[in-house]
Amino acid sequence: MTVLIVGGSGFLGAELARQGRAAGLETAATFHSQPGGIAGVTWHRLDLRNPAILREVLDAVSPTAVVNASSGGSEWGVTAEGGMRLAQAVAQRGIRLVHVSSDAVFSGRRDDLYDETCLPDPVTPYGAAKAAAETAVRLLDADTVVARTSLIIGDGQSEHERMVHALVAGTRDGALFTDDVRCPVHVGDLAAALWELTLSDTAGVFHLAGPDAVTRHELGLLIAQRDGLDASLLPTSRRADSGLPGGLRIHLDSRVTQEELATRLRGAREFLRCQNPDR
Repeated sequence: MTVLIVGGSGFLGAELARQGRAAGLETAATFHSQPGGIAGVTWHRLDLRNPAILREVLDAVSPTAVVNASSGGSEWGVTAEGGMRLAQAVAQRGIRLVHVSSDAVFSGRRDDLYDETCLPDPVTPYGAAKAAAETAVRLLDADTVVARTSLIIGDGQSEHERMVHALVAGTRDGALFTDDVRCPVHVGDLAAALWELTLSDTAGVFHLAGPDAVTRHELGLLIAQRDGLDASLLPTSRRADSGLPGGLRIHLDSRVTQEELATRLRGAREFLRCQNPDR
């Protein structure tokens, strides 16, 4: 079995590639500007906006399954149209697809938790692009996996952890919202769960987030405490006062998905208590 990880040079994609090789799986990965350095992984340059290059990569790798862990942000041509183009190409070739989506497909206006049956209602360009891609993916192939996740954290290397360090050091402007709730997940747990889904024959929508719903400021406090930083130096504000678009409370309910997985998705309060081995 050969698995192609689209976006393999990104934070999540690199962890997927590392775990794949550690498990002895034939693993290929794509990059946009710089290949990763994971031994045993074959790397291919890919721009999802270019259908010819996409066909060339699929021809070269001939994968059994594809995991789309790419991150084009709010750029519609990459996140939305690129995701659709990939889904169409693999469906035509009979390749299994696991498409990584986001809690940003939700508005945060729901009073209850968001489970796997909830329909997207995005309020940001990024959320709209993710929602468009996952809708197209499911229409093109009923056997596809759509895996929605939340903030991805990982042993000091994630965007959110780097932001906390920069805010404490005063090298970056900004603040952590006290009214913006998400369900962070550890990158290692998330990658392991995605591999489980990839290697299974299951299909549908899955939620892969941690069980702890925390504000971005609470998450920052947990990171600062783990890393021995002065948490009092973290500036705070409210998203509701900022004028920035985005949902205030997006609480992904992953309980149904968790019942189907051997991988346990830990909450932020648990995995951020662990010592960072790189510090």
